[in-house]
Amino acid sequence: MDAATLREMQAPIKQRYKDDPAAALAHLHAEGDFRDEGITATIDTWSGPQRAGFHETTGGDGSDACSGDMLLQALLGCSGVTLRSVATAMGIEIRSAQLTARGDMDARGTLGVSREVPVGMTGIEVVMTLDTDADDDKLATLAKLTERYCVVAQTLKEPPTMTIRRA
Repeated sequence: MDAATLREMQAPIKQRYKDDPAAALAHLHAEGDFRDEGITATIDTWSGPQRAGFHETTGGDGSDACSGDMLLQALLGCSGVTLRSVATAMGIEIRSAQLTARGDMDARGTLGVSREVPVGMTGIEVVMTLDTDADDDKLATLAKLTERYCVVAQTLKEPPTMTIRRA
């Protein structure tokens, strides 16, 4: 897809949202349950059920998906699609890309071993290595706009609200 085709595709969508801002609101959701044994949560994904469980550093045996890895995968998917969209709009040709997301988790935080250690990941980094002829200024702009428009990256700036209800 080139920039003109992308603009042509999105122009009526953008105009609709300008005319009717409420139409732009998307109610996203995920569902899961405790259908599987052990301390796990099974999440229904577009590709089928995915069982999440303890990471090996917190007592898991490696057979379940780690929710931290799942978070990095969501971040990488979103940032990759965003980068490709922004690059297309900017007219930057990308011949190939290698995408990586990394983060560190100190298990002492989530296990309650030390209150000084944060719960969760720190130092999250997304690295996108591109085969492109774009100059450094264009790549810097591409990085800035990818971060700005990546839904998952922006969402990580504010923690979610957790609600527990009686069945």
